[in-house]
Amino acid sequence: MAWLLLALAIASEILATTALKLSNGFTHLGWSIVVAAGYITSFTLLARVLKLHLDMGTAYAVWSGAGTAAIALIGAAFMGETLTPLKIGGILLIIGGVIVLNLAGGH
Repeated sequence: MAWLLLALAIASEILATTALKLSNGFTHLGWSIVVAAGYITSFTLLARVLKLHLDMGTAYAVWSGAGTAAIALIGAAFMGETLTPLKIGGILLIIGGVIVLNLAGGH
């Protein structure tokens, strides 16, 4: 159950961050509402995950790492941002770090 909630928290964070770009500095009300709702949902779900006793370091690493990697890919695929070899290397390092944290222990 904790991993499912964590996946939903990640999805909410990705939605909110994408909407943050689309809100154009909070000048578009609809996207601004999506930002607020997405982040509130994401943090609420993350808090629930921690209450279910998933290790804090593991949960946060997966949440932030998956979100960061996904946003970098979304930016490249849909927002016209560049994806350089150095950025790809950074994404791979994030993924590797999350894997190592999971292998080191946690629920």
